Amino acid sequence: MSDSVAIVTGASQGIGRATAVRLARDFSKLVLVARNGANLRETAKQVEKAGAVALALELDLSQPSAADTVIATTLDRFGRIDALLNIAGAVPQIDILEMTDEQWNAGAELKLHGARRLTIRAWEALKKSRGSVILMSGNSALFPKAGYAAVGTINAAIVALAKAFADKGIADGIQVNSVLPGAVMTGRRESYLAKWAPAHGMTIEEALIKFPKEAGIERYGRPEEIAELMAFLVSPGARWMTGNAVRMDGNEVKSI
Repeated sequence: MSDSVAIVTGASQGIGRATAVRLARDFSKLVLVARNGANLRETAKQVEKAGAVALALELDLSQPSAADTVIATTLDRFGRIDALLNIAGAVPQIDILEMTDEQWNAGAELKLHGARRLTIRAWEALKKSRGSVILMSGNSALFPKAGYAAVGTINAAIVALAKAFADKGIADGIQVNSVLPGAVMTGRRESYLAKWAPAHGMTIEEALIKFPKEAGIERYGRPEEIAELMAFLVSPGARWMTGNAVRMDGNEVKSI
């Protein structure tokens, strides 16, 4: 899509980085947003190597002013917004009886409210381009557990928020969907397994077999697989697909 602009948040690692690099094949300009500046600059290098112009913005989207900065900078530099992919957000996995208000609120401020604010700020520009929005949720929205209470609650709220934005988008010509990945092997998950496995008398290789088996799936997903789904959802071929919660989890969720 010539002269097209996409914003990708959470672009410093994992699914966000993989999505940004994948979108460099379809969009001519990518605005990359994340808190980790060093990692973000590495993503920018990979995006430009893949053929797109990259603008890296080191910002914390849990701060209300960050959304204004992202949109104002994007429009000042590139003049338009064609797609917004809200991927930023890591919610702590802590037992429901042990989580503090600060931990709940920190997770919600970044993943839920950060995406909400950014989508609202981008709305007028997206109306002009008849653009697309994705909000990143997760399959825990469909089966909240005690140890994943905040994750499941916030992810469920994101699905509802995306549905509401999609309803608004019908009249305004904006496509909105949410994406619900399952267990994906990101750097964060690798770090967790590196600590968990030896503490429980296992090798990492054994843990890589144990966890997918317990979840009833063949293997962990790869960030690049989720990135391909994201690229499809913001492509012209998926234009009639709006208001959907799209799950990609290797059939971890068994319900229909």
